[in-house]
Amino acid sequence: MFARLTTMYAALSLLGTPAFAAGTAPTDPQIAHIAYTASEIDIDAAKQAVEVSKNQEVVSFAKDMIRDHEAVNKQALDLVKKLNVKPEDNATSKDLTKAAGEERKRLAKLKGAAFDKAYIENEVAYHKQVNGALETLLIPSAKNADLKDLLQTGLKVFQGHQQHAEHVAAMLK
Repeated sequence: MFARLTTMYAALSLLGTPAFAAGTAPTDPQIAHIAYTASEIDIDAAKQAVEVSKNQEVVSFAKDMIRDHEAVNKQALDLVKKLNVKPEDNATSKDLTKAAGEERKRLAKLKGAAFDKAYIENEVAYHKQVNGALETLLIPSAKNADLKDLLQTGLKVFQGHQQHAEHVAAMLK
């Protein structure tokens, strides 16, 4: 339940940040930072799962998250270098980072099946949240065609992650 509240808080921060709530869309540098931050958060969570979990399905899922999110972030960094754009920190990125830190602390107190269940439930909710933000805010707001293409590619990968997390969650019940 707490995982859902954390991801709901993060989702609200993505869609309700004062800079974006007044109808002002995020800029491409802000979008790049939000997307990169969201991937880094998932990488950190996956590293925690690899370290803590003894469940092979959970560890395999986490390793997939590390591999895929690192690859997307490499593409994102290559793109911002090519475009000579500096990703811009913003309230959304900061809120996501804060919520993720709180979730990592909560997960650090859990062991065994309790950790596995909480981690995977958070992954399902987090991917739903990020996918929703990509579909409704980040992709439509992106002005640069290369950035928009990268976000659309990321969305397809992350939708697969959501399905994978849902599959693992069903196995843990």
